[in-house]
Amino acid sequence: MKTYEAFAAYYDGLTDNVDYNALCDRFCQLFSQYGNGGKIVLDLACGTGSLSILLAEKGFDVVGVDASEEMLSEAMNKSFEFGNPIFLNQSMQSLDMFGTIDAAVCTLDSINHLKTKKDVKKAIDRVSLFLNPKGLFLFDVNTLYKHQEILGNNTFVYDTDSVYCVWQNNFHKKSGQIDISLDFFEKQDDGSYLRENECFSEYYYSDEFLTQTLEENSLKVLCRFDDYSDRNVNEKSQRVLYLCRKE
Repeated sequence: MKTYEAFAAYYDGLTDNVDYNALCDRFCQLFSQYGNGGKIVLDLACGTGSLSILLAEKGFDVVGVDASEEMLSEAMNKSFEFGNPIFLNQSMQSLDMFGTIDAAVCTLDSINHLKTKKDVKKAIDRVSLFLNPKGLFLFDVNTLYKHQEILGNNTFVYDTDSVYCVWQNNFHKKSGQIDISLDFFEKQDDGSYLRENECFSEYYYSDEFLTQTLEENSLKVLCRFDDYSDRNVNEKSQRVLYLCRKE
């Protein structure tokens, strides 16, 4: 099974706690405060396109890129009704744009899904290649604290209108890696349940490694935020948002 093939159908229902409107407003504020005034925005690893659509509605020319055909299918179905971004089926490591961009965003720990440091370096290199001078790159990563203390070797259960989901984690202390297994149970018309499974991992990358990789690609870190707030990062931050500018 392709990664995220089963997950795509249930993704929006299982992430309805994400306030995409607030996230869009936050990014627009940072674009205005630190950006170059441009309008072409890349939404890297855009998933089902929720943020892409909101940014397009704000007047940006948005290109959403994702490696999952199933995620992009969901995104395109939504975009016909709510917005008009362009969607491309590409991995982060092989990003290939038609032209340059003024800003790029990569949200919800998508960088943590890249399997190796080599993959992370390739993805950042590709973003920098297409980013205009003084363009912004905003991305977030999960912290080691979140992997160890919040996700850990824990099990979570989600019961939504469309699916019952059991999320099981296996934490590797030496590497900080989290192996994730998702079991989806969807009720059928006859009262039975259809079970589907999705397995993937998230990988921890240190601030030192990320900062060095960004600098090697002419991307200067201007700020690090605790999640999508304006707070400084602390020892219990679960997500760090990096705000970088192309030199």
